[in-house]
Amino acid sequence: MVIYRGVMSGPLIWHARGVHRNRAGRAAAGPLGGEVPVHIKNVSKKEDIKMNIIEAIEQEYKRDDLPAFNVGDTLKVYIKIKEGNRERVQLFEGFVLKIQNGGLGKTFTVRKISSGVGVEKTVPIHSPMIEKIEVVKRGAIRRAKLNYMRQRTGKSAKIKTKEVK
Repeated sequence: MVIYRGVMSGPLIWHARGVHRNRAGRAAAGPLGGEVPVHIKNVSKKEDIKMNIIEAIEQEYKRDDLPAFNVGDTLKVYIKIKEGNRERVQLFEGFVLKIQNGGLGKTFTVRKISSGVGVEKTVPIHSPMIEKIEVVKRGAIRRAKLNYMRQRTGKSAKIKTKEVK
């Protein structure tokens, strides 16, 4: 990315249409017309360095010990719960309703029916509070999110299983 600093005050913005505009949105001088910019500054190297630093920090916190799972799979999620000064592990078993975002902030929602009431838990995948995840069944699902399952009860709430080869 190149920022042009020239006749007008402040950085100019390169638009996809090929017209330089200043912060006020007016067409400005640049390589496509008008006066030639006085100063050209290449900031792509700085941005690359910043991204490399962010990626390096994220790599410290990412977990690679968890199994691959997808929406519709039935999971057993072992979550560490702190109660006062002691810590215990709580099991939450249900199907994956949705997976959101990406990178370090990636989360998944697990839903189960507990004594006739639907219970959902949204957990960050890279959270240190997850002790382990076990895949019980693989679901044969064609959607990215199963929000319609919230209204289903009984036999219609079942998810077909995929044969694992």
